[in-house]
Amino acid sequence: MQAVEFPKAMVLELAIVPNKRAARAERAETDDSSHANTDFLTNSEIAELLAVAAETAKMPLQKALRRASRKAFLWPEEAGLILQENRSLTELAGVGPYLSKLISGWMEDPPPVGKPPEIRQSFLTLPQARATLSARGSLASRLKGDLQMHTHWSDGSGSIEEMARAAFDRGYEYIAITDHSKGLKIAGGIDEEQLQRQEEEIAAVNAALQAEGKTVRVLRSVELNLDPAGKGDMDSRSLGTLDLVLGCFHSALRRKEDQTERYVAALQNPDIQILGHPRGRIYNYRAGLQADWAKVFDRAAELDKAVEIDAYPDRQDLSVDLIRLARKSGCRISLGTDSHDPLQLRFMDFALAAATQAGIPAERTLNCMTYEELRDWAGRVRSGTAHLSQATK
Repeated sequence: MQAVEFPKAMVLELAIVPNKRAARAERAETDDSSHANTDFLTNSEIAELLAVAAETAKMPLQKALRRASRKAFLWPEEAGLILQENRSLTELAGVGPYLSKLISGWMEDPPPVGKPPEIRQSFLTLPQARATLSARGSLASRLKGDLQMHTHWSDGSGSIEEMARAAFDRGYEYIAITDHSKGLKIAGGIDEEQLQRQEEEIAAVNAALQAEGKTVRVLRSVELNLDPAGKGDMDSRSLGTLDLVLGCFHSALRRKEDQTERYVAALQNPDIQILGHPRGRIYNYRAGLQADWAKVFDRAAELDKAVEIDAYPDRQDLSVDLIRLARKSGCRISLGTDSHDPLQLRFMDFALAAATQAGIPAERTLNCMTYEELRDWAGRVRSGTAHLSQATK
């Protein structure tokens, strides 16, 4: 795609701080990232500056700034390092000549970067995630699979076989195919009859992979659409044939009042084993729901159910602060990329880094179970016996 060059008349009026040392000191006080002490603006700080600039910009510049702000979390390198190597920032996704010049100007004279508003707080950048995993990679070394992804059965662009082969290339033992259920029409949700046909395709893919000597297996699953009362939109008999059920909220996600009871009701729904992208947040679009999270995680632990860390860069849901609360409750954690094509399986680094920063042990992480252990756990949760054995520990 050709980069858009904006006319000079659209150049933003930015207040540049003349004293670089003072600017760095000010943003160091508000930046809790692992890169706060670098000699340049970090990608997370650039993302915030781009988002703030978009708030006063006009279209089409506003759209370009917002897009680049989101893309900054996926930039594989720190923009500051690219400039130090005399390379062009146009190497980075979402950055054309105009934004390259704008960001370079910020690097030369860093403006203060305040604490992001809630709608943009606690999102890791890819370099931050990789730095965490490089320093503390024990959880990553025990990863055996990915428990949320979508195919062309709903709103994904890859086939089940393509997702499975990509997972094999990553050394996975299993993946869960979690296409949307029928209530989410906007995402091409599938009904019970389609779910049955998908199960048949999964069986065929597993047989073909096994015949080739490939050890990865595809788990039968679904992303069950939950209403605000915690009820699903699929027949329980159809869900009972699956290996796993991931339950997620997709409606009434902007309510301001406490939603604790909604979450407790969802966890008590006997059809689901994992509560997916719990807050429902999306970077710079929706802050997500509020709840007494300690109570929610305590209930999950009592039922031996799992809460998810959705690794999709715009979601990163749960965030590290809430994952730490989940760790204190002792509930299980599930990691899913929410991938919509095979290339997005790489998003797992975000979930692994968040879990690592929160101190989640492998023993409480579903993705560190073997294929057989995972299915056995799901069976116990479904039968209602998991919380009994959990209570005796």
